[in-house]
Amino acid sequence: MVYAIGDVHGCLDQLLALEALIAADAAGVEGDRYVIQLGDYTDRGPKSAQVIDHLMAPAPPGFERVCLRGNHDDMLLRAVTEGANISDWLAFGGEETMQSYGILPMQADWLRKGRRQTQMQVLEAYVPTEHLAFLKALPVALDMPGYIFVHAGVRPGLALAQQRDGDLMWIRDEFLESDRDHGAVVVHGHTPVRQPLLQPNQIAVDTACYQTGQLTAVRIAPGEVPRFISTK
Repeated sequence: MVYAIGDVHGCLDQLLALEALIAADAAGVEGDRYVIQLGDYTDRGPKSAQVIDHLMAPAPPGFERVCLRGNHDDMLLRAVTEGANISDWLAFGGEETMQSYGILPMQADWLRKGRRQTQMQVLEAYVPTEHLAFLKALPVALDMPGYIFVHAGVRPGLALAQQRDGDLMWIRDEFLESDRDHGAVVVHGHTPVRQPLLQPNQIAVDTACYQTGQLTAVRIAPGEVPRFISTK
């Protein structure tokens, strides 16, 4: 049995609530049980650092947790380790992430306007190396019988082994507008939907938790139609 959770974006309280709902839903079910996090643990919401701490800790009892990398997680990692697009990342939700690491709002404004070398020094001082190692080790896709789990989607017409990491974390229209068979149902977040979406070739579970308070998971079990569990 698999529960795939959409974009958390720093919403630790909703993640804990959803995990409790999942544990209750799976109570008494025999066999292997997985929680798959579809990426974007950081940015926009209030507790990005705390979400990473939680995901680095043991999974809920009776579950195995697999975390995938989202585009926001990748931007944080590259900003700190490579100095890549720091100002763009801060404006894209990174300021909220840095506030979760202890930077004050006025400091975040100064950081956004600083020079690249100074920006990197500040980021390195606040973001723990353990968090960077966690993000660096995250895979960008997980393949299970009948399903592909990714953050954003896949490029239509390419086998999973041929996919580019950038597409798996960033793609939108080319994937979302395609009705072709991808060889498996693609389970993804990244693009917000008002309600979780179940289609023959894809399942979408990003319900914009940082705006709506609704964090969603899809339950996938052998012989069952996938169904959704949500905090709202």
